[in-house]
Amino acid sequence: MTFTFDTGDIKLPRGAWARTQRRYLRSEGRLVLGLTQGDFRSYVFPLFTPRGHAVTSEAPADHPHHQSLWLGADHVHALVQASEGQTEEYTYNFYINEVFQGRAPGRIVERSCSFSVDADGSAVIRQHLDWQGPAEWAAPEGRQILREERVYVVQQDADATALRLRSILRPGAWPVRLGPTRHAYFNARVAESMQMLAGGRALNERGETIGATQTPAAEWIDYIGPIGSGSEAGVALMPLTDRQEGWWFVSDWGVITWGPFRRRQRALDADHALTQDACFIAHDGDIGPARLHAWRERLAQRDLA
Repeated sequence: MTFTFDTGDIKLPRGAWARTQRRYLRSEGRLVLGLTQGDFRSYVFPLFTPRGHAVTSEAPADHPHHQSLWLGADHVHALVQASEGQTEEYTYNFYINEVFQGRAPGRIVERSCSFSVDADGSAVIRQHLDWQGPAEWAAPEGRQILREERVYVVQQDADATALRLRSILRPGAWPVRLGPTRHAYFNARVAESMQMLAGGRALNERGETIGATQTPAAEWIDYIGPIGSGSEAGVALMPLTDRQEGWWFVSDWGVITWGPFRRRQRALDADHALTQDACFIAHDGDIGPARLHAWRERLAQRDLA
């Protein structure tokens, strides 16, 4: 299996430039996923199963900030040193695309990206991103609130496209507090045909059905549904870090969220980064808990150094 990664360049007239960008990972010439830089964040869309089914939704009308497979966080607090030894708190959201409960929206912007294929055949995409506040007084390009290193390791076999994802967050110029918030951190929005409302279902690690709009205790969530022509496909979200402290949200309209910031804040400073790991498995049919467990164990052992 041979992976290639292209830029997805669009030919533009002289002097024109693109605010957004999409690049494609292919296996033997077939699309696996697209890595997209949108107006507000970098995210994965589209995402395909090995049989070519697109299993996620990009910016649906009811929640345009739900962008397929994405990371984000609301309640991001920068602790800025001010005059007379005081600290001022600047608060942003990096989840909603507009002002939300008084918090202005920031942007998660790619600064660099590299691609390689490892000895075992895995595709490895490494990004460096800035979590940047909005343009404001004294910060016309937005303040750098956080720096992120994001690593995707992609493998594919006959029935699954597997992503191991690592996110390492470091503060910018000032210490940062994250949360508490329900709007974070790993997220997936399934294709509309796969929603529970359209006949889909969400399963935990025991193969038990999760009801609509619940916050279950689970090791992972696998969202499966109709994909057309009598076929089914699924997307599983499997966190690898903070599994005992994390918080799930699963809805009948197709979203899965797992976040480590719901119950307590996380503080980042020059000496403390935050590393979060998860697996996303896009699969054809219902591959069952045992197969998903095997994928998780295989990906968890993968060295991302």
